Amino acid sequence: MNLDQIQEMWERDATIDPDNLHDESLKIPQLHSKYYTIYNTITLLREKARTSHSKIKLERFNYYTGKAPAEVYAEEPFPYKVREKDAIQRHLDADEKLSTIDLKIRYYDTTLKFLEEIIRAVSNRTYQIKNAIEWQKFQSGF
Repeated sequence: MNLDQIQEMWERDATIDPDNLHDESLKIPQLHSKYYTIYNTITLLREKARTSHSKIKLERFNYYTGKAPAEVYAEEPFPYKVREKDAIQRHLDADEKLSTIDLKIRYYDTTLKFLEEIIRAVSNRTYQIKNAIEWQKFQSGF
């Protein structure tokens, strides 16, 4: 599930029908469960990506320092042995494989922030519904 799909789902789920406030209040636990399940799934995917990042970083470090197996260099030649820490870090920062996994982790972080806001909004939904009921009572003269 990607961020666009989650945003579309939330756009549909975020609306509160003022004519069916009782039904809306009953949907709160379902919405909480739905978005918390997605949150947990994305959290696990992010942790998996972080583990991959660590492994790939070690592989790329060995590659740039000349310590990788010979078959790696046969597939992807690198004629230099980088010795300075700054130079190694520059190569790692510019590495496409690491950049791809870093981008994936940042994407998961953004998705998780959005889901946290959704869960917070779902948790506060009872107050919104209560306020809508109070407003209807006020307008009716109660």
